[in-house]
Amino acid sequence: MSAEYILGIESSCDETAASVVDLSLPKALSNVISSQNDVHAKYGGVVPELASREHLRNLFPVLQGAFQEAGVTPSQLSGIAVTYGPGLSGSLAMGLSAAKALALAWELPWIGVNHLEGHLSAAFLEHPDLQYPFVGLVVSGGHTSLYAVTGLGEHERLASTRDDAAGEAFDKVAKLLDLGFPGGPALDKMAAGFGGGEKPQFPSALMKDKSLDFSYSGLKTSVLYYLEKEGREGRTPSKEAVAYAFQEAAIRPLFKRLFEAARQTGYTRIVVGGGVAANSLLRRELPLKAAEEGLKVFQSSMRLCVDNGAMIAYAGGMRLRRGERSDWNLGVEPNLAY
Repeated sequence: MSAEYILGIESSCDETAASVVDLSLPKALSNVISSQNDVHAKYGGVVPELASREHLRNLFPVLQGAFQEAGVTPSQLSGIAVTYGPGLSGSLAMGLSAAKALALAWELPWIGVNHLEGHLSAAFLEHPDLQYPFVGLVVSGGHTSLYAVTGLGEHERLASTRDDAAGEAFDKVAKLLDLGFPGGPALDKMAAGFGGGEKPQFPSALMKDKSLDFSYSGLKTSVLYYLEKEGREGRTPSKEAVAYAFQEAAIRPLFKRLFEAARQTGYTRIVVGGGVAANSLLRRELPLKAAEEGLKVFQSSMRLCVDNGAMIAYAGGMRLRRGERSDWNLGVEPNLAY
């Protein structure tokens, strides 16, 4: 099969990313990501206006890098895919505007892609044996949702978080522990330093009703109350112990709900996407626990867990291949559902 090159652009939050994917393989020939962590670290979180400015600054160098890394020229492209939601409106607008301009200038078909569909599609780039249907989990800074996925764009949402997303809780607890931004990797690293012994007990991030939904607000608040109590009583809690206990309460419930969803649907494949999918506890234990349940987990590499252009190129490329196109009037949809 001849090469089928798709350019993917992702700018939904604070990563400016572009990738060229050869859909015929499929394989990401490049995957360039420019992070804004240093810009937002002093504020303890993403500042939307600053994020938009950084996208404007970084977008074309990132695009240039993606073409150079792939060894592909614009004239060889078959199409362009770009995230149009959900995300920060200003950030999304930077990527969408660039994609439209390039599609117009290069006379290429283009398509807007749902960011969450991208995360659920990333595993196809590294697992040629992955097939539909599967239970999909998107777990990130803005989303914690379970899906029964039967095809590209064919899915049923089985559960979501009732309040905070898992990644949001990681960032907030990391801030309580003064670990810096981004909080997820910092907290993961701190938890790895726990050598055993006494640790606090925090509530599971599960709803107590019969749904498959999650709730991270109570877990986050429990950590806050614990730290405040320790301070009032003149004790300095171990950051390693707190991080370890929080991470267990945040991550292990994901396993329980994934397995329950698999039993309900009868599916034997599990796909996990999103930034929290890079968590070491999740990556280490989920495949082992799943195997005990007769399930197989398809995990992306760390670089495809975070926001990236390759996942958008693949998802969009598959839609372009079946004849779908976006209208020039397509605008950003910050609250786009999936």
